[in-house]
Amino acid sequence: MSECTVLGLQEQLVNGEIHLVDVRERMEFAGGRVSGASSLPLSEIEERHAELDHSKPIYVMCRTGRRSGEAQKKLKALGFTNVINVVGGIEAWKKEALPVERDEHAPWSIERQVRFTAGLLVFIGAVLSLVVHPYFVALSGFVGFGLAFSSAIDWCGMGLLMAKMPWNRRSVA
Repeated sequence: MSECTVLGLQEQLVNGEIHLVDVRERMEFAGGRVSGASSLPLSEIEERHAELDHSKPIYVMCRTGRRSGEAQKKLKALGFTNVINVVGGIEAWKKEALPVERDEHAPWSIERQVRFTAGLLVFIGAVLSLVVHPYFVALSGFVGFGLAFSSAIDWCGMGLLMAKMPWNRRSVA
C-alpha cells in the first residue's frame, strides 16, 4: 500500500494536482484540518466515492493514520488505483507545526467532552455524598470504574453517546 509522510503531503499540496480527503467524522474535521482537504467520513465512502476524481492521486488522512488506512483499502476495492495514506494523520501534521484550519464554532473533541463529563459527574457525586446522602459517592465510583474499564477494553460507551449529541451532529460546510 502506498504511504507518505505529512511533509511529503505538504510538498504534493504545493506542487500539484492531488485530491486530499479527510476521512474523520464531520465534527473532527470541523475541529482542525489541512487547508484544501475535503470531508468524506470513512462511514460514507461506499455511498459517496463517486464524488472523487479518478484522474487525480487521492491522499487520505485521518487523526493518526488508522482510519485512512481502512479508507485506502475501501477505495482500492472500489476501483481507485492511486490512493496514498498519509501516515500519522492530522496529529503528525500538527506535530510538524504545519497550518491547520478550524471552524469557528467547532465542538470540542469527543475525548475532551468525555473527560469534562466524567469529571463533572465525579464532582457532583462527591458533593452530593457530602450534602445529601453518603450513598451518592457511588456515582463517583461508578464513573471511575467506567473510565478504567473503557481504557482496559479500548472502547468508550460515553464517547459513542457523546458523538450522537446534537452539537456533534451538525453538518460541516
